[in-house]
Amino acid sequence: MAKYLLLKHYRGAPAAVNDVPMDQWTPEEVTAHVQYMRDFADRLETTGEYVDGQALSPEGTFVRSDGEGRPPITDGPFAETKDLIAGWMVIDVDSYERAVELAGELSAAPGAGGKPIHEWLELRPFLHAPPTITE
Repeated sequence: MAKYLLLKHYRGAPAAVNDVPMDQWTPEEVTAHVQYMRDFADRLETTGEYVDGQALSPEGTFVRSDGEGRPPITDGPFAETKDLIAGWMVIDVDSYERAVELAGELSAAPGAGGKPIHEWLELRPFLHAPPTITE
């Protein structure tokens, strides 16, 4: 099994087919979209392919160590992940082809007007530790 991260973007990815921003959807359209995501995750949980997933708030802060004292915090001026990443899901599948299949299915979640978004999802494999070399 291999783990993959599916990233949903607020922006930064190529435009979706149904490219109406979520803040312009009706409450019913948002509910249908969220339910599609839950149903998708529930189905993958029964096959053992679902690991975890979360929607992300648009608020966020960059923090780094700066030695002694309080770490510095910034909210710009650069594009930050809070501006780009809307949510994520981790899947654990048998092959890259299966990961692509599931990402394609997830991209068809309904959006404005109940029509599939056909959004671009970023599919990234987890990095594996290098093999242990013994002599």
